[in-house]
Amino acid sequence: MPLIDTDVHESFSGVKDLTPYLAEPYKSWIANGAWRGFSQPFAYTSPGNGNRADVQNEDGSPSVSDPAMIKRQLLDEYDVTYAVLTGYFYPTGLKMQYGLSSAMAAAYNDMVAAKWLTYDKRFVGSIQVNARDPETASREIDRMAAHPQMVQVMLPVVDDIAYGHPYYRPIFEAAERNDLVVAFHHTVFAQGPYGMGLHYIERHSLISLAIMGQVISIILNGVFDTFPKLRFIVLEGGFSWLPHVMWRMDREYRQGRVEVPWIKKLPSQHARERLRLATQPTEDLTTDQLLKVIDLIGTDDLLVFATDYPHFDFDDPNAAVPRALPDDLREKILWKNAAELYGFDIPGAGARAAAAE
Repeated sequence: MPLIDTDVHESFSGVKDLTPYLAEPYKSWIANGAWRGFSQPFAYTSPGNGNRADVQNEDGSPSVSDPAMIKRQLLDEYDVTYAVLTGYFYPTGLKMQYGLSSAMAAAYNDMVAAKWLTYDKRFVGSIQVNARDPETASREIDRMAAHPQMVQVMLPVVDDIAYGHPYYRPIFEAAERNDLVVAFHHTVFAQGPYGMGLHYIERHSLISLAIMGQVISIILNGVFDTFPKLRFIVLEGGFSWLPHVMWRMDREYRQGRVEVPWIKKLPSQHARERLRLATQPTEDLTTDQLLKVIDLIGTDDLLVFATDYPHFDFDDPNAAVPRALPDDLREKILWKNAAELYGFDIPGAGARAAAAE
């Protein structure tokens, strides 16, 4: 069957790769060594330093900078129909020098368009923005939305931004007028209510909490109501927590909706209709457990598949989605839900639907 991977991390071999695409004065800044990249606040203990151990070029550079290796290890190995590139590059994490952050985002987008989207038509892209500069971000969305392979706007989950705040409305306005999906993805800056914890295993367990806070923020601050055509996806945040969050928001809405009269639907209804969650990282659920979670969510339209390539906890599509699931549900998770979300044209989809009927 077709396969759509909604979270594939491409990158660059070094900030020098962005220099040709940078405007001045930032081009000279980078050329003179003024910026060396984001600092990583922890050490990975996995053999691949956060990635699969086999993800490395012969010269030792990360293969995430090489389209040929991702094509070989992912697209061809698993016969992927579309791979949504989500990057490793989150300029929103830079809390100073907004001009540099926005310029770096634009340069990265141009690099992806020139190097990746031309390499294989199965690659589709995410528009990176500096969310701390919403007006500039909205102009960048308008600029890059003209590219037919750009399908979404990437909003990174960092440690101090809740996207439900009205300050970020220009970003959502630009995404809606350009018919783009809005994606939320955790970053190395994401943390729980007491920080990152003392060990990576603790920090990795806290990621879902940061994601939950963003979902609550955008729904209860009226983003779904203000932008009725927008679609949203949460990447690399898990999904088994969603029933609790929906129930909790519904309870609070029933007793306190007088405070937020602009929210016209139950929060759970908003989530079911327009929010999608990628499967990775999938907990080790049995078939019956996964079916129970989907039943508690209340719809089988919500989950979309992701490998999270090239990370060490990569989800193999042949193993991550239980084969004992009903065929129609496996198809929804592996490609149909994502195809509907992004409006992908899937060759032969009409014939498959007719045969199923």
